[in-house]
Amino acid sequence: MRSAPDPRRSRALGAALPPLLGALVLLLSAAPAHAAGYRYWSFWRGGDGGAWAYQQQGPAIAVPPDGAVDGWRFAVSPDGGQDAAEPRTAPRFDEVCAATPAQDGRKRVAVVLDFGTAEDAGASAAQPPGPRTACVGVAPRATSAEVLAAVAPPLRYDSNGLLCAIAGYPEAGCGDQVVAAGGSAKAAEPAEHDGGPDLGPDLGPAAGGALVAVLAGGAVWQARRRRHS
Repeated sequence: MRSAPDPRRSRALGAALPPLLGALVLLLSAAPAHAAGYRYWSFWRGGDGGAWAYQQQGPAIAVPPDGAVDGWRFAVSPDGGQDAAEPRTAPRFDEVCAATPAQDGRKRVAVVLDFGTAEDAGASAAQPPGPRTACVGVAPRATSAEVLAAVAPPLRYDSNGLLCAIAGYPEAGCGDQVVAAGGSAKAAEPAEHDGGPDLGPDLGPAAGGALVAVLAGGAVWQARRRRHS
């Protein structure tokens, strides 16, 4: 024989659902709706026909083959992926490395650097340098990070290993979020915290999914209670 539903549990769930639903609405309407992207260096590999392919591996892991073209672009872009801004020119390897002779036991890699536009730099940054190319001979197992260090020092990384600056550009900032305000893009104010996880209102997909699961579970429990009452 089934036990009767506990009215106290029903009242508690009924009282909890409205605030949870309100929190879900706040999560779904939070700041990401206004996000314009992030200001960072994206990493590319030159392909056949001069096209660029976005690199899923970081430069400290990627090992370019002999004859490769590594491309870098500083711009305001989405958080990674194919929608990032690619270098605006795509020269071929033989164009960049024409004056660099091959050497035994070394590989040659061409590098294309696109420092972006004044709009990419933001109002507080210096005027970006012009685009440049370079060709370098390195050890066969050299990574793209080692290639870059050979042609465009100084490099700047943050504590998480994110590449922040190439050839000293930009002088400050690292992957800064940019938000749309009044139809224009501006840099978001950096959050001040002690280096731990950011527990602010932008809780992200995981928190939103957890809240949806709680609400869905409550709805299922309510339906079962009605069927057996």
